[in-house]
Amino acid sequence: MDTVPPVIPHVPSVHPEHHHRDIQGGSARAAVFGVSDGLVSNMGLILGVAGADPAPAVVRLAGLAGLVSGAISMAAGEYNSMRVQAELLQRELAIEARELRHRPEHETAELAGIYEDRGVPAPEARHIAEAMMRDPEIALETHAREELGIDPAQLGSPTAAAASSFVAFSIGAVVPLAPWFFGSGVAAIVTSVLLGVVAAVVVGVLVARSTGRPPMRAVARQVAFTVIPAAITFAIGSALGVGTS
Repeated sequence: MDTVPPVIPHVPSVHPEHHHRDIQGGSARAAVFGVSDGLVSNMGLILGVAGADPAPAVVRLAGLAGLVSGAISMAAGEYNSMRVQAELLQRELAIEARELRHRPEHETAELAGIYEDRGVPAPEARHIAEAMMRDPEIALETHAREELGIDPAQLGSPTAAAASSFVAFSIGAVVPLAPWFFGSGVAAIVTSVLLGVVAAVVVGVLVARSTGRPPMRAVARQVAFTVIPAAITFAIGSALGVGTS
């Protein structure tokens, strides 16, 4: 006689769907903050050098060096961070897989306990846990989600994260640099500042949308973080000016 597979009722997850939207949104926020980092750091560098009144080629060289070195540094840092994180998560998954192989009864009881804590009656919780444990892959995925808060299918890609950081930083860094390929002197300085402020406003709006903060506050903060460091470096550059232009 054929056995009818048990119907497993839906059990609300400890990590609801909005958690996964937050993870995906985190990538967008990281890109926005990467653009912000490139904008703030390279604008400060460019105006600091420009304040010293060197030849325009020196400002271009400094801006390009800041763009390349900053983008590579950001990419390397993001790659290493993601790689270490992925390795730590893989280690936890390996430990969990080993526990499932060697202590299945303990892991079944542990999973049943999680469901009981959510209000599922003990017999039904045990039934659900046993059904999950029948398939090793489902068992590992379930324990990873419920005990560790890990989605085994979304450990992240260090290479993709590094590439995203490199591109995002470069986009922000090129904004204040662009005028120096077409002009020099006061005109290029003023254009760099104007483009930087416009870019800061855009980044502030995007940050506000990502974080749910009031747009005006986010914009004002981003503009301040962009303009104030640039003004300080420009003043320092002017004080130490080389006057070779």
